[in-house]
Amino acid sequence: MNKIPLIDLPLQYQRLKKEIDPVIKRIIKNGDFILGEDLRMFEREFARYCGAKYCCGLSSGSTALDLALKAIGIKTGDQVICPTLTFTASAAAIANLGAIPVFIDTNPITYNLDKNQIAKKITKKTKAIIVVHLYGQITDMDEIGEIAKKYKLKIIEDAAQAHGATYKNKKTGFWGDIACFSFYPSKNLGCFGDGGAIVTNSSKIAKTIFLLRDHGRTSKYSHKLVGYNGRLDNLQAAILRIKLKYLDIWNENRRQIARYYNSNLSSIYTIPQTFPKSKHVYYTYTLAHKKRNLIISMLASNGISSAIYYPIPLHLQEAYSNLEYRKKDLPVAENICKNIFSIPIYPEMTEKQIHHVVTVLNKIANNIKNA
Repeated sequence: MNKIPLIDLPLQYQRLKKEIDPVIKRIIKNGDFILGEDLRMFEREFARYCGAKYCCGLSSGSTALDLALKAIGIKTGDQVICPTLTFTASAAAIANLGAIPVFIDTNPITYNLDKNQIAKKITKKTKAIIVVHLYGQITDMDEIGEIAKKYKLKIIEDAAQAHGATYKNKKTGFWGDIACFSFYPSKNLGCFGDGGAIVTNSSKIAKTIFLLRDHGRTSKYSHKLVGYNGRLDNLQAAILRIKLKYLDIWNENRRQIARYYNSNLSSIYTIPQTFPKSKHVYYTYTLAHKKRNLIISMLASNGISSAIYYPIPLHLQEAYSNLEYRKKDLPVAENICKNIFSIPIYPEMTEKQIHHVVTVLNKIANNIKNA
């Protein structure tokens, strides 16, 4: 069998080529590259998809986090709670404003942030909570919402891995003051480069972010705010408009693959559980085993790609050493990071490929057990 990648972007393009190529040619022919009609249409369509009033297309998911924090007024010395098991962008956005990331440990069952740790970390300086919907699953937002309301905190959903995921039949973008998305090519909804967006129901927040993304200007040379160059390219927006039509189908394909993995791997590997009221979209299919590194090596020898999301929790990263966290401060995340790995899951996977991944993983586990 040919090698099985984590995600097969060339195959996805081939299946959409007849729709995508004419759109790319049209935009190049018209020279409509910046803040064009396709961007405006995508913003309307993605806001409607998320059940939100406003969407602002941005240059990346990291930009979305940066501008979201800026828009809600986070300043130097403020504290913002975020999980330690996530990509660095979630915390970097806080630190880049001179604010302080306050890291939360991980729920050992779901691998999302441990909501029971949030209240313990709140101080007079706490202004917001960044909730990361890790691997494609919305965390338990009811209780987090109650905590935020009690302490008058803003909620930012980092939904970079959870396009189309739902909790109580409400999609990402419904549960926070702002939701931030990445359209990095490997995401469930990905463009042909970097891209991102925020969605919100607040007209005040939306107006601020629309200003911030385009140098803070109200006209070509009139600047109301000190802003940034954070716009989503019109070409990327046009590609995303095509892909958005297929997102729910693709997500369901991912769930079908995950169900097969669950039924055939859960007796041997540790698999994060899904909330009963959540609809997972499986940006990654992540599992855990104490012999993780050996398993990854053996998968590679069988032509199966894998990855680790993430091998080092943020509180132990050198970038945040000034915060003076130590080993065993957040023990659940530290233990998980030693054991987790992710295996191929993408909508275009064939039954043969899926069966091969399971067969190889079970064979590896049996060999380890009998060694």
